[in-house]
Amino acid sequence: MTRTVCIGECMIEMAPTDTEGAFRMGFAGDTMNTAWYLRRLLGADHQVDYLTAIGTDSASQQMSAFLQQAGLGVDSILRRSDRTVGLYVIRLDNGERSFSYWRGQSAARTLAQDKAALNAALSGADYAYFSGITLAILPPEDRARLRDALAVFRANGGQVVFDPNLRPALWSDPQEMRDEIMAGAAVSTIILPSHEDEATWFDDRDPAATASRYAACGVQTVVVKNGSGPMLTCVDGVMTSHDPVTVQQVIDTTAAGDSFNAGFLASIIRGAALSGAVQNGAQVAAQVIQSRGALVDLT
Repeated sequence: MTRTVCIGECMIEMAPTDTEGAFRMGFAGDTMNTAWYLRRLLGADHQVDYLTAIGTDSASQQMSAFLQQAGLGVDSILRRSDRTVGLYVIRLDNGERSFSYWRGQSAARTLAQDKAALNAALSGADYAYFSGITLAILPPEDRARLRDALAVFRANGGQVVFDPNLRPALWSDPQEMRDEIMAGAAVSTIILPSHEDEATWFDDRDPAATASRYAACGVQTVVVKNGSGPMLTCVDGVMTSHDPVTVQQVIDTTAAGDSFNAGFLASIIRGAALSGAVQNGAQVAAQVIQSRGALVDLT
């Protein structure tokens, strides 16, 4: 059995429904979304665990129950009696989403306080998945502790998968974000950036520039997502373009990147070729963005 550990923050999600002014409560968050889709795309011979920190209140208990019902491993989740979980509200405008967050005292901000707990969660795993948001919510010393644990995991043969998921509002300034993202990339074996964000914050002129910058950090496989445009992969310096999947109607782009990452990684775990993994990721994302909310039934 292979095992993946997804690391980050799960939050209460308030998503709009088809009824004007009405919202539906759920649970979501970038790395949790990917974990949720991974669990559905992989068979019983693969374990998907979620590493985060939550409170001990009723909302946290509901979240833990939700994760377990989704088939995710929760043994590595840390409990904080003095904190609870974060919350966000989605608003949509012609399929594009915007978010309002309440997460300042989220328990997930403490997920990397304990080196022993991190090492225990990663022990025996084959893949570790984290994001730029995972790094952004942590204090600087905890970011370093998480990177160190992932570096050891990689040195011992583990595959470290990273989505930069650039969110400047979570950082003190854009330069801190750029520095920390590149430090996260330096411990990773697979990286899944989105060119639009990278162009905005790193001034990448095209997807090839994004791929080259991350490859220079020692990342073995770079997959540059590119919205509705061609995607680009870079493996050991060799770049390949991949045609996008046609989408008839975009309803909600929430979790587009997260679901792509899950479809891609599920294929890689099953031993698929890179081109097939990229295509599968794109097909999963195309299905997700034609429905509302972060978590969409793929059947």
